Amino acid sequence: MDIQNFSLSDYGAASSRPSPVNRMMASFAVDFRDAVDINLGVGYVNESTIPYGLILESLRQVLGQPEKYRLPFNYGGPEGSANLIASIKNYYLERRIGGVTAEVLQGLRIIIGPSGATSLLEAAGHVLKPGIVITSDPMYYIYCNCIERLGFRVVTVAEDDDGIRPDLLEKKLAALGTQNGDISFFYIVTVNNPTGSILSNSRRRALVAIAAQLSRRLGRKLPVIFDRAYEDLVHDAAVEPLESAFLYDELGLAYEVGTLSKILSPALRIGYMLGAGGPFLDAMVQKTSDVGFSAPLISQEVASYMLDHHVGPQVDKVREGYRGKAVAVRAWIDAELGPHLQACSGGRAGFYFYLTLRDIETIEGSAFYSFLARTTGDPSIDGPAGAKYPRVLYVPGEFCVHPQGDLVQAGRRQLRLSFGFEELERIHEAIRYMKQAVEFAQQKKSF
Repeated sequence: MDIQNFSLSDYGAASSRPSPVNRMMASFAVDFRDAVDINLGVGYVNESTIPYGLILESLRQVLGQPEKYRLPFNYGGPEGSANLIASIKNYYLERRIGGVTAEVLQGLRIIIGPSGATSLLEAAGHVLKPGIVITSDPMYYIYCNCIERLGFRVVTVAEDDDGIRPDLLEKKLAALGTQNGDISFFYIVTVNNPTGSILSNSRRRALVAIAAQLSRRLGRKLPVIFDRAYEDLVHDAAVEPLESAFLYDELGLAYEVGTLSKILSPALRIGYMLGAGGPFLDAMVQKTSDVGFSAPLISQEVASYMLDHHVGPQVDKVREGYRGKAVAVRAWIDAELGPHLQACSGGRAGFYFYLTLRDIETIEGSAFYSFLARTTGDPSIDGPAGAKYPRVLYVPGEFCVHPQGDLVQAGRRQLRLSFGFEELERIHEAIRYMKQAVEFAQQKKSF
């Protein structure tokens, strides 16, 4: 008799099919060649920004102060290290993050995720009732793909340089009509990944106001989750000081998710959430307990020490480093790709540029993509057997726009370029290859 395969949950069945980005990254990772291929796709931080010496010093200090850092190699509590929570509060106050005051912080609860900021976002997808999630377009594709597998429906709203557009959001809500009752939460990346657009203060206020108005109409609170993963990396001095939504959130709708990955080290896996206490954060803490009690306590304590003693100069150094790279990379984009660009966003915070080409498609299998992946079938481009012709990895815009959204056609001509990981000379080389890829694509179109 035939025996059926394992029974999977709906999430399991959806997860058994790799997402487009998962599939693309896996295909490159199998035979990615260090010092040959160029990674402008994966959003790794630059190795030179990771403070190896300070991490080692912090570890020694933690192990040398057992009266303060108790049992650092044992299990921790599910809410997170008390030391780290206190350090995050001090970090907010000393760096004047979002303009929050001690009085504002006193009314908020801070919890630590089990494995970075992403683990908190994933947990929100488990503890909040499935429904509609409102976010920007282009969207943070990794998380949006995840919550769709969890049973949520993602509805996207187009953005501009100041972030998600409130006028288009109100039109989208009006179009949803009675389906507004199905909205579960709003999810906004304050420095958007992939575009690098920065959510302005006026847009933050408008978002909270819209969510508050809708909450009153529905008779239940709608969370607004602000993902500030890159907000500590605003490196353009012309950007206005950014405000936290906590300053004007009368209903307690706003929650902020932050991370130390971009300013200290991704491997510490430290993500945190701030917001009003209540059933939502209680459920989030229980979810952390369910998946392993807490983040590794040694990582939390090391992070706490670094926040208390080194974070100021470290953040300044990281910002300065990315600012220098952003200026150089933008100049090369303009010089090599300028005539072919319709738009370019980013470069003011974090380490992404988001490019829109005029008439060249960037999708998987396109001439542009195949040239950079060395899969054209032409040995003069791909290289003969055994040759090491560099490949360039980027994220196609087709993965970044929602497939049922308003930007599908534009996404076919877009790409995200990360200047975080590779050094400048390699990035310049990659952009020159992109120029060649555009010329190759144009020749293909002319036949």
